[in-house]
Amino acid sequence: MDIKLMPVNRKNWEEALALQVLDQQQGFVPAVAVSLAKIYIKPDGEQVEYIPFAIYDGNRMVGFIMHAYEVNTAGGYWINGFLIDAKEQRKGYGRAALLQMIAWIQGQFPECKEIRLTVHKDNQIAKTLYSNLGFVETGIWFGDEEVMKLNVQLNLQVKRRG
Repeated sequence: MDIKLMPVNRKNWEEALALQVLDQQQGFVPAVAVSLAKIYIKPDGEQVEYIPFAIYDGNRMVGFIMHAYEVNTAGGYWINGFLIDAKEQRKGYGRAALLQMIAWIQGQFPECKEIRLTVHKDNQIAKTLYSNLGFVETGIWFGDEEVMKLNVQLNLQVKRRG
């Protein structure tokens, strides 16, 4: 497995739009087109910047993940729009991509103290994955999605000990 996060751009955006989750996962994550539209529409406010990435295994696109952040904050760093294509699931790509995204955020934003994401209440597979990587429930809900957070400083300490 050779996982890389590559920016979605004019060369690969159409391939990214073709990514699909399993039918039973349709309500858990927005389509890639919706995530890409957020870059222009800015539904979370003008202060939020979005960076979309395609997830590759070698030269093959296997998924999508987007980082959203508020400049000069300690906790305004989010992972959203995350999906692994239906035909590529259960191969370890989700875990590998999340670890890459966390490392990228930490490398780009040393002031980041906390990374957040949301998970649909019925998406037990994703919730288990996030929990196994150190994300914890916050008790904050947006509709049917709960906010989970990863304490970056604590996560770094655990990695150094392990």
